[in-house]
Amino acid sequence: MALLSFIPRRYLAVIAIALALIMSVMDGTIVNVALPTLAREFGTSPSTTIWIVNAYQLTITVTLLSFSALGDIHGYKKIFLFGTGVFCVMSLACSLTTSFTGLTVARILQGIGAAAIMSVTTALLRIIYPPQYIGRGMSINAMVVAVSIAAGPSLAGAILSVASWHWLFAINVPLGICAFVAGYFLLPQNPPADKVRKFDKTGSVASALTFGLLIYTLEGIAHNESLPLIIIQIVLLAVIGTLFIRRELREETPILPVDLMKIPIFALSVFASVTSFTAQLLAMVSLPFYLQNVAGRNEVETGLLLTPWPVATILTAPIAGRLIEKFHPGLLGAIGMLIYSVGLYLLATLPPAPTNAGIAWRLMLCGAGFGLFQTPNNSTMIASAPPHRSGGANGMQGTARLLGQTMGTTLVALIFRMAAPAQGMQTCMYVALGFALTAAVISSLRVSQPAPMRKK
Repeated sequence: MALLSFIPRRYLAVIAIALALIMSVMDGTIVNVALPTLAREFGTSPSTTIWIVNAYQLTITVTLLSFSALGDIHGYKKIFLFGTGVFCVMSLACSLTTSFTGLTVARILQGIGAAAIMSVTTALLRIIYPPQYIGRGMSINAMVVAVSIAAGPSLAGAILSVASWHWLFAINVPLGICAFVAGYFLLPQNPPADKVRKFDKTGSVASALTFGLLIYTLEGIAHNESLPLIIIQIVLLAVIGTLFIRRELREETPILPVDLMKIPIFALSVFASVTSFTAQLLAMVSLPFYLQNVAGRNEVETGLLLTPWPVATILTAPIAGRLIEKFHPGLLGAIGMLIYSVGLYLLATLPPAPTNAGIAWRLMLCGAGFGLFQTPNNSTMIASAPPHRSGGANGMQGTARLLGQTMGTTLVALIFRMAAPAQGMQTCMYVALGFALTAAVISSLRVSQPAPMRKK
């Protein structure tokens, strides 16, 4: 009876985590379809409007590792509830804003809530699931992230077919309330992972400065800022970044878990994640501009045309989770990225007047390949780290994904500044193809390493 009463509670707790994770991850891509509309409404250029995406991603990137450390110290449930509450309130603020500046500021604050949510999801799943079933929890996490990223544009198209862009953010409010209430009552009250550990404020600031300077420098290059300013940023990045990494190497429990990079399969999985997500965002951010400004589709049609991508990911991600038990995740990841690369090449070579079917099956190929790659890659990253370092591994996983996403959107802004929409989309696809092939090569290198989640 005790077991029967526990099982529903476990699944309900997982649903609470999934709801919050879906919102926070999906909001990184859900506004992509509406970027052309927002540019017209606020009177901003496409490269400037992309800041609505980048401000969110940048905030998460610079704060994620700090929230991971706070979760280890104060408990994962507290950080989860804090993040869900902030995210819900700021989603409401995004939906009510009437200016580009107001929307950007609200997105920054929304990113703080998202970072708190993302920083503890894996750790919570490890508490909820018994050790013998932890692989299922990791598969759920990987699938939710992959599907949420890809499904954002499709959901946006559905919402925009019946409402204004404001509802892209308002839809989070009821979902956030459900996640908060369910999390409050159902998530386990775990003690801090390390009661004597203190929050490393210096490391937290150094982490934020390092990743902030890295991304802001890329943004400066993309938006053609003054060369002297960019040079100053590069120098500061080199100095602060070097001091930060050296400091972290001496720490017993570093905010940036650079010591985990000594595990070969973990390091390869991190690099594969960065390159794969760079490729994904290059495609997903540039496609809405192409479909609306070149191919002549409206917002609703754009969302519908992008739907085959997440549908294919939903179908292949669970299959990939089961294939891990029989095949090496490095092999699965390499095959997935090769399939994804073929889809990107076919998108880059679309005919001048493509049909809806011609666009859809190419996107489905991309989604299938990405789903086959992402679940094994994320599972490998978490399983290859020692159990007591799951928080650090979770933070590194999220940082790798967000860094790749931000690099992808930054490259889109750079390419669009130098090329017309039609040529810009084609260039983005070829650049994405290069990153996807790099991810395939990195994944294949992991085959020489033992698979950490393989059943004995």
